[in-house]
Amino acid sequence: MAMNYNAKDEVDGGPPCAPGGSAKTRRPDNTAFKQQRLPAWQPILTAGTVLPIFFIIGLIFIPIGIGIFVTSNNIREIENPSKECEPYRRNEDKPIAPCGAIANSMFNDTLELFLIGNDSYPIPIALKKKGIAWWTDKNVKFRNPPGGDNLKERFKGTTKPVNWLKPVYMLDSDPDNNGFINEDFIVWMRTAALPTFRKLYRLIERKSDLHPTLPAGRYSLNVTYNYPVHYFDGRKRMILSTISWMGGKNPFLGIAYIAVGSISFLLGVVLLVINHKYRNSSNTADITI
Repeated sequence: MAMNYNAKDEVDGGPPCAPGGSAKTRRPDNTAFKQQRLPAWQPILTAGTVLPIFFIIGLIFIPIGIGIFVTSNNIREIENPSKECEPYRRNEDKPIAPCGAIANSMFNDTLELFLIGNDSYPIPIALKKKGIAWWTDKNVKFRNPPGGDNLKERFKGTTKPVNWLKPVYMLDSDPDNNGFINEDFIVWMRTAALPTFRKLYRLIERKSDLHPTLPAGRYSLNVTYNYPVHYFDGRKRMILSTISWMGGKNPFLGIAYIAVGSISFLLGVVLLVINHKYRNSSNTADITI
C-alpha cells in the first residue's frame, strides 16, 4: 500500500508524504475553470457554411460601397484660394485658366504623318483628334464655364498658362473640342503614376476591312517642335500601335493574371497532396489502434 501511495504522489507532482502525515500535491483545485471544464462552442467550418458567408458579405458590402462611392463623388467642394494651382495660379494680376503645373506643362507638339507615294509626293494620313479621351472625362468631369455661345467671353478676365502659345479658348476651331473639353487637354490632365508614360495623341481609322489601316510603304513624320524636354533630360517618342478589345499594349495585366493563377493552382496542388497524405495516415492510424 505504501508503494502505491508514493507512486501516486509522484505522479501528482508532490513529494512523498511522511507516514501518518497529510498528502502534499500540486494538483489544481477541482473547479470548472482550473480543470478546463468550462462550456465552449467551436464552429465546424465546412464549404457549406463558409461559402454562403462570403457571398452574403459580398452582396451586402458591394451595394453599400457603390452607394457610398457615388454619394462621395456627388459632393462638391470649392476651396478659395485653391492650393492645387500653385505656383501657376495667377499671372499679370489675372487668374490663369487652366491653372496649375500640370496644365502649364501640357504637350503641344504637332505631329503629321505622310505616305510617300511612288512619285515621291507625300499623301497626308488623316489623324482623328476626337475620341481619344475617356467618355466620362469628356462629358462629366470637364466642362466649360457657363455663358453664351462665345467661348472667349466665358474666359474673360483670365489669362493663358505661362508656357502656352495660345489661350484655352483657341485650342481648336471645333466648338465641341475647345476650351476645357478639348480632348488633348483632357488626356494630358489625366496624370500618369510613373515618370515614363504614354499618352494617346491621335486615332487612325480603318476605312475598309479589305484594306489595311496603313498600307506598306515609306512614311514621313513631320514634327512641329513646341515642347522642349532637353532642360530636364526628357525624351519624346511617337509610337504607332494597333489596339485590341483591351486597348493598347499592356503586358503587365496578363502577367499579373498568369502569376496569380499559377500561385493559386500551385497552392491548390500542394494542399491537395498534403490532405491526401495526412488523410491516408490518419486512416492507417485508426486501423492500427
